[in-house]
Amino acid sequence: MSITTESAPFAKNSQMTEESAPSVFKQKLKIYKNLVLIGFAFLLLFTAFQSLQNLQSSVNRDEGLGLASLSIIYASLVLSCMFLPTFIVGRLGCKWTIAISMFMYSIYMVCNFYASWYTLVPASIILGTAAAPLWTAKCKYLTETAAEYAVLEGVTSEAVVNRFFGIFFMMFQTSQIWGNLISSAVFQTAAPNGTVSEDGIANPCGAEYCPQSSSNYTNTNLERPHQSRIWLLLGIYYGCAIAAVVLVSIFVDQRITDLVRSVRAKPDLSEFMATMKHLVHLDQVLLIPLTMYSGIEQAFIAGDFTLAFVTCSLGVHMVGYVMITFGVTDASFSLIGACLVQYVGRVPLFLLGFVSHLAMIITLLLWRPDPDNAYVFFLISACWGLGDAVWQTQINALYGVLFQDSTAAAFSNYRLWESIGFLATFAYSNFLCVRVKLWVVLAFLLAGMIGYTVVELRHRSWNSRSRYDLEQCQK
Repeated sequence: MSITTESAPFAKNSQMTEESAPSVFKQKLKIYKNLVLIGFAFLLLFTAFQSLQNLQSSVNRDEGLGLASLSIIYASLVLSCMFLPTFIVGRLGCKWTIAISMFMYSIYMVCNFYASWYTLVPASIILGTAAAPLWTAKCKYLTETAAEYAVLEGVTSEAVVNRFFGIFFMMFQTSQIWGNLISSAVFQTAAPNGTVSEDGIANPCGAEYCPQSSSNYTNTNLERPHQSRIWLLLGIYYGCAIAAVVLVSIFVDQRITDLVRSVRAKPDLSEFMATMKHLVHLDQVLLIPLTMYSGIEQAFIAGDFTLAFVTCSLGVHMVGYVMITFGVTDASFSLIGACLVQYVGRVPLFLLGFVSHLAMIITLLLWRPDPDNAYVFFLISACWGLGDAVWQTQINALYGVLFQDSTAAAFSNYRLWESIGFLATFAYSNFLCVRVKLWVVLAFLLAGMIGYTVVELRHRSWNSRSRYDLEQCQK
């Protein structure tokens, strides 16, 4: 594979001599330093945001404000994916796109101090607008540095891309641990002693939970925590977000390609056109259902599982503890999966993600939550985290491998369709019963795996033909 100046700006010579070994080592160290710093910055930011997202359906439940704000975030993200990432990343470069976008996330946390339609709606629009450039810049930065590192190592870029995304998501997914640990510690001090028994819950929980049921207000587990506790939690989360901004701004290196592109970038409809034109790729079209499922399953675990299963049965103070299990499994398998993929390939990992989520969806459809068997909540959360680790690492890596010549447009599509999955799930969350939502999740899981299977078959066929043509040429 030929490496352009764009994908490997520091690699001026593919022939590495012994005298250049110290320089090569420094370049590798610099790449890994930036990888770890970006991973840690995202850990800090999403320690705050993901945990706050998990609590929106419980803390801001009145009039559906919490879930409505999440819907607005992902609606804004969908529009942002179409128009902004290429222009913003081109104008600011990956580093400053990440830093400024992170600051815009912090605005949403400030507005939660006085949560109302007048504060959360504008803040949600701001956050959603920043999200697409943030994730596109991150994916672009990691993909390009992985390609550069592959040249220095003399290995294929696919292996390094998988490794880098695995390391990043291992760090990123631990945000579920720290953020939820913070929320549970803060809310635990005001929690009632023990949980409400199943007989004491006036309305059904689990798959039978319906958000419009008036009997929800008789369940003491669904009561909002004291305002002072919410303010304390938000103060901690805001501090984490600002720390992430400072970390990227001061310590992450700006890439040479960023400096070149910042001169060329102009505000136009090129992002929208690039995103739409990328849909001519059959592989992109086939991956849309699975990409949407990535958003749907995350929205379900954050908005519906936390409310209809955990808060309804155990209380809001247990949401963090249950989601810590999700985060531990997610983070651990993000790293384990990145190592395994080098030996077994990505197909077994996709199958593992499929089987784990299929089993959990069926379980949630059939199981009625029982507060006396709290371990089941943790087990379901752990299995869901295992599957999510597969989707987050392997779908990202698959996009990076399939679309190396159009990374910005490809990752814009990734965020676009994942965001549509988030948006749809949060939008209908206030109106559908959980059983119906689970059937929707199942339908997208099955459709997504069918599309992915076709992509794999197409590329295995293409690789076979390429090897055959190469052998014929050598003869």
